[in-house]
Amino acid sequence: MKLVVNTEVCSGHGRCYSLVPEIFEPDDNGYCDPNIADVPPELEARAMIGVNNCPEDAISVAKDGD
Repeated sequence: MKLVVNTEVCSGHGRCYSLVPEIFEPDDNGYCDPNIADVPPELEARAMIGVNNCPEDAISVAKDGD
């Protein structure tokens, strides 16, 4: 699983890195920055918590081949 963050949509609410700090972290400006490029299968459910809790839907899962 790969995560994609649309940096033009992210507003820096921080819900992703507050809820799932093992996968998401803030960048220098407080915006979402996934800290795992390829999410291992054992963390996919945790990653989806960050995806599903983003108020702007700025985080998505890349399709295979993206």
